[in-house]
Formats: sequence, structure tokens, C-alpha cells
Amino acid sequence: MTDQLIFTFPTVKNYLKEDFYVSPSNREAYDFINSWPKWVKRIANIFGPPGSGKTHITSILKNKTSVLEVEANSLSEKIFAEFKTKESLIIRNLDESISEELLFSIWNIALQDNKYLLTTSIKSISTYKFKLPDLKSRINSCLSIGIKLPSDELISVILVKNFSDKQITVEKKQIDYIIKRIDRSYEKISEFISILDKYSLKKGSPFSLKLIKEVLKMI
Repeated sequence: MTDQLIFTFPTVKNYLKEDFYVSPSNREAYDFINSWPKWVKRIANIFGPPGSGKTHITSILKNKTSVLEVEANSLSEKIFAEFKTKESLIIRNLDESISEELLFSIWNIALQDNKYLLTTSIKSISTYKFKLPDLKSRINSCLSIGIKLPSDELISVILVKNFSDKQITVEKKQIDYIIKRIDRSYEKISEFISILDKYSLKKGSPFSLKLIKEVLKMI
């Protein structure tokens, strides 16, 4: 059979609290978000590998209070006025390329106005080699919570959930086969699911163990 054309359909991601699977790898971060507004500290950092559920966890905060959410690489001085109108600010994917002066100013606004500031990152921001002494001091005093690599049980839930979202019926033996052979990282799991979905459409092949083996070799 010749390769089929691939049509891209819009995908809507609904980050619902009831859809989030709580496990030992993410329990601390989940419990912290749900304890709002009784956070131990108003400023916190949640870090973990890509696809670890940081976006899902932090989105739970949106149902609790007024939230401004922004990508770290799109931050500008406009954030000051916008932050004033919200109770909480979520800065996603913060890394060392951010303007230290800008981040320090945002941090001060959160402290002065008793607002909540939540950052997400791949690794703890306390490990970043910022040069501004006052910013480093602020970061050292904030709460930092990590999300660990997934267990077999969690990988199984992630796979089943993603296949279900794509309306793919999968057998337990196929899930078990994937778990034993896939790299234990959220990034690789996400990559596998994405490639499998696109590859099956391109090949025009039904979902099968043979297809799973082919895609596992690709990653």
C-alpha cells in the first residue's frame, strides 16, 4: 500500500484535575499546588523533564485564583502592568537565558504586593548560574519541588491516556511490551506516542505490535 497523505487535525488539551494521575514521582508538586492559598511560600519553582506534567500540575492553579501565564522567552516589561491585575503569575520554561534584571523586578513585585509567583523549569532554578547577587539570594529562599522519572505504573497510565485521547485501542500486552523497551523519560514517551500516531497514518497500517517495534527503533 502506498503512503497516505497526513491531515493535521486540531488537538485540544484539557488539563483537568481529575485527569491527572498522582504517583510518588509527582505527589509533592501536586499536593503543593492543591494547598493553595496556604502555600508554605508564595514563590515556588516546579522542575522536571519535558512531558513530566508540569503544565498539567500548574494549570490546576488556574481553577483556584486569577492567573497570568507566560513563557519565559516572551517576557518583557509589559508583564509588570499585567501582573498587577492578577493574583498569581506562572512563568513557564524558565532557563538561564532570561533577563536577570527583569526576573528580579518581577520577583520584587510578587513580594511587595503579596502575590504568588510560580516558575517551571527542566532543572531546579537554584542550579542556574545567575550573576546578579540579589536575584541569587531570592532564588535560594524560594521553594523548589522536583518531579521524578516515572514508574512502570505511571508510564502505563500515560500511554493508555494518550492512546485513548487519539482513539487508539491498545491491549495490555502491547503496553507491557512498550514499557520494557522504551527509554524511561517523559520526553521519550511523548516522542514515541507522537511518532507512532503520525507513522501509522503515513503507513496506513493498523495499530499493531509490528508497528510498535518499528517506531521503537526510530527513537
